[in-house]
Amino acid sequence: MLWGMDRHEWGQLHFWTAVVLMASLGFHLFNHWRWVVGMVKGPPREGSGLRVALAAIGVMALVGLAAAPFFGRVEQTGEPPHRMRLAETDEGTVRKIDGSMTLNEVEQLTGVRAAVILRDLGLPPDLPLDVRLGRLRKEHGFELNDVREVVRRRLEER
Repeated sequence: MLWGMDRHEWGQLHFWTAVVLMASLGFHLFNHWRWVVGMVKGPPREGSGLRVALAAIGVMALVGLAAAPFFGRVEQTGEPPHRMRLAETDEGTVRKIDGSMTLNEVEQLTGVRAAVILRDLGLPPDLPLDVRLGRLRKEHGFELNDVREVVRRRLEER
């Protein structure tokens, strides 16, 4: 966490900053297109064709690079992106929880009350339930596996 923002919030900031930067670059090139064309063409002389061809290749490469993310295939590796996944084990269905969730979300998804989770973890009962587990983990020194174990135990008791 840096300046009150976690990695997901920084990722959103990075994405929108990149969008604004690319839009500004496109607007700038649009406004100065005649200058760009003039510099590429230049006064006619021997070898001008090569300069124009290289400029055309450069523009096509830039357009291709800008468009590539829209044509690529997203390949998932590691854990799924959703916050809760179900995995079959000998003990039945085990719900896995990650640090981007809040205690309220854990309660909604698992049915295990947030107050019970706090009590089983030995945490103060007045902790805010809308703060992400990752932040609570850093502040109170528990592990996410501890939360998962509490939820697993409580689900098995039912």
